[in-house]
Amino acid sequence: MTTRLPPDLADAIAAAAPRLGRLGRRFEYFLTIGSTNDVASERATSSDGPSDHEGCVFIAYAQTSGRGRRGRTWFSPPGAGLYVSTILAPSRSRDRERAMLLTTIAAGVALAEGVKEATGLVPSLKWPNDLYVGKRKLAGILAEGAGDSVVLGYGINLLAAAYPPELADRVTALEPELGRAVDRPRVFAETLCALARRYDDLLEGRFDAILDAWRALAPAAQGARVTVGEQTGITAGIDERGALLVRVGERIERIVAGEVVWS
Repeated sequence: MTTRLPPDLADAIAAAAPRLGRLGRRFEYFLTIGSTNDVASERATSSDGPSDHEGCVFIAYAQTSGRGRRGRTWFSPPGAGLYVSTILAPSRSRDRERAMLLTTIAAGVALAEGVKEATGLVPSLKWPNDLYVGKRKLAGILAEGAGDSVVLGYGINLLAAAYPPELADRVTALEPELGRAVDRPRVFAETLCALARRYDDLLEGRFDAILDAWRALAPAAQGARVTVGEQTGITAGIDERGALLVRVGERIERIVAGEVVWS
């Protein structure tokens, strides 16, 4: 069941309102939900039409069926993370095709910038949009088509939690990395503000600004050994459409989807 934003989150959003741009036209808050992406998708494809829901934001205190890329479960215990989805319409961009391809790249940049602004910590990015601190994953992004819209969901680990054994040595959270308490409302507000800025870049066709920022935040995109399917190679950056470039022997492969295993 949806409720009003808690006062601390509402205050942070009110203070950030002039910087939210197209985002935050409406907020829906859930104490517990299956997945914020699911409810966002329902709204985006409702009879009202996608334009009526662009910029709506959905946030949960806990998710019971949170998910990441390739159908993986996103561990979403109560209060331990930010679990957020919003509805975007990159199809309205001057270059619709390229904007759609770069939506997750832009979102990765935005989350890293928002985390830095809120906490001072600078995460690194791994293709296409995961946030890392060292070799441990801090946050993930899931973009899903919903009619003419894109539902963009993100999860950021805020507090240390009793992670499942298969995750315990591969994930991290802001509080243990910072060594101090995390201002959850500020992280929420700053990540939305950063996403609003990068969403404007998408709509206005400022793709080079997005790509340059992503490259600066993604040192592993150059010179790292990766395995994609049955091929192993060395990363060689990303191209203008956001594909990962991997040197395999004497040729360069463009990776646009699939599982990338980093050595």
